[in-house]
Amino acid sequence: RTSIVAVLVLAALIAGLVTYYHRSDAAELAFGAAIDTYSAPLAQPGQPATPGEKTFATAALRAKAANEQFNQIAERYGMLRPGRTALYFAGVTALEMGQTGTAETDLQKVADSHDTNLAALAKLALAGLYQNTNRDSKAVVLYQQLIAKPTTTVPANAARLQLAALYETTNPAEAQRIYAQLKSDRGAAGQIAAQKLTQK
Repeated sequence: RTSIVAVLVLAALIAGLVTYYHRSDAAELAFGAAIDTYSAPLAQPGQPATPGEKTFATAALRAKAANEQFNQIAERYGMLRPGRTALYFAGVTALEMGQTGTAETDLQKVADSHDTNLAALAKLALAGLYQNTNRDSKAVVLYQQLIAKPTTTVPANAARLQLAALYETTNPAEAQRIYAQLKSDRGAAGQIAAQKLTQK
């Protein structure tokens, strides 16, 4: 009897793993197709479309098509990484379509997730949304969080650059201080900061 139970448990585990990997593969394929839509070229006036290549007349139409795909993936595979990533892109494409309320809801869900790298990207996008909707104080809080807890996707200096750009109109002295601090960075952040300082 014990052997039978053990075999049944093992069979259940194997079936579960097979189902998980099957769903993961399906999620990855669906996400890849959505990314293909999102990165599809725009049709150029007067130029014939390349046979077999997906094109869109406008960026808005492309964002709409991709948004529908990303939402479907997020709804169907929300527990898997492709589903969580799709929700982030659903927020990004909603933002491109001018649907700020929907974008904020989607991005906030991702920002609150346990995937630190994906959450950081969502916070960065949310901060930009807040700036564009006259909620600078909320944007500052997010930038400061990203600076305090940098990730692979959003390094601290990338967040500092965004914060400095926000301060250019609201607190020029603080913007200058941040740019001066970043100037010594040997990467792209230092080059951008140096350019900003020479423009003053």
